[in-house]
Amino acid sequence: MQVICLEEAAFYALVEQVVARLKETHGEEKEKWISDQQAMQLLNIKSKTTLQKLRDEGKIRFSQPQKKIILYDRDSIDTYLQQNARNTF
Repeated sequence: MQVICLEEAAFYALVEQVVARLKETHGEEKEKWISDQQAMQLLNIKSKTTLQKLRDEGKIRFSQPQKKIILYDRDSIDTYLQQNARNTF
């Protein structure tokens, strides 16, 4: 059995390279806040009215940084979908 010794700085540099390589090969990290079009695509809905209803009922989180810009929390959409998932028989 061989033992490889690395200095601390070299070890962390290697770890960062591995993480960067994994991000390249497995895609980028998902954004926390997404647009209405992306939210509608995730929820598989076609109507902005349905999206507004989910927002108004408090079923999905949103942020409104400007008057006409509404962003949706991807995690809350994933949670909403999980809560409404049905098990098969």
